Amino acid sequence: MDISINTPALLFPAISLVMLAYTNRFLALSNRVRSLHEKYLDTKDENKTIHAQIKSLRYRLKLIKHMQSLGILTFIAAIFCIFLLYIDEKFVANIFFAISLLAFTASLIFSFIEIMMSNKAIELELSDMEGLENPSMIEYIKSKF
Repeated sequence: MDISINTPALLFPAISLVMLAYTNRFLALSNRVRSLHEKYLDTKDENKTIHAQIKSLRYRLKLIKHMQSLGILTFIAAIFCIFLLYIDEKFVANIFFAISLLAFTASLIFSFIEIMMSNKAIELELSDMEGLENPSMIEYIKSKF
């Protein structure tokens, strides 16, 4: 398959938007870490919910680090691809384009995992509230009709 110089350039807007979303997630998570740290220092007791949240936050921070790293790798591979197309090295350019697509895909997979972890963290936060139910999607739809 022959790709033009415009093909890898199409990735740049998508990568930029995804990196912006990753940065926003990181900022929200870092604010949560700071508030949880303050809460942990104030309580000084063995609160299982806080410990579970801290464990979840550490894992999610690692995921965000990997998401951002793979996003940067995607950018770099796409830039190399454009350069290689410019100097008419199409075979190597195709390899770098494939690397950029694989890195972008892996980054999105890590993002998906982090979003799932985020939902679990919110459920953990709500777990100490009494009287709240966690209906399935089908039960929720039935209740609306």
